[in-house]
Amino acid sequence: MPRSPILSASRIRTAALHIIDRDGLDGLSMRKLASELGVQAASLYGHVSTKDDLLHDVAAGILEKVDVSGFEGGDWRQGLLSCARSYRAALAAHPNIVPFLAYGPAHREASLRRLDVVHGGLVSAGWSRREATMIAASLMYLVFGAALSSFSSGFSEDQTFYQDRYPNLDKAHLLPAVARELDHDSFELALTAFVTGLEARVPG
Repeated sequence: MPRSPILSASRIRTAALHIIDRDGLDGLSMRKLASELGVQAASLYGHVSTKDDLLHDVAAGILEKVDVSGFEGGDWRQGLLSCARSYRAALAAHPNIVPFLAYGPAHREASLRRLDVVHGGLVSAGWSRREATMIAASLMYLVFGAALSSFSSGFSEDQTFYQDRYPNLDKAHLLPAVARELDHDSFELALTAFVTGLEARVPG
């Protein structure tokens, strides 16, 4: 008599993320997840209550890769830079779940723990609580804006589309070929400008 596969929270999360990466957020269902794991859908409910709870668990696993250790040494600049870069990398690895994460931290422990470190690091550096909240929010706008779209890939590779009609965009057809590089460099430019701009307002 065949034995049912052993389920664990980790195995369920991994299979769910695989489906999301492959089929998108809308492609995840408890029935499809059960099939992927080789079990009946009813077996899943002993480990996860709802699809929404499962998504939060998956999100928490992704957010564990966000590095906020830069704040530990008291350098808020390095903290913001390392946090933003690691956050973007974590989202880039799983772009299909970004819309779910973009709704905010909700009650996710992984999100709130990291936000607590960021907020505490900024307040300890002399920023007011209101300013710290605004800086953290602005950082999320930057990270999620970069994760939700690719500026470069939105252009046509047909040179004639821009010729004559848009003389200042005569090289725009070349952008899709360097999308990855340009998106990275553009993110770095925006992030550096953001932190540099904050330095001009740093509390005395």
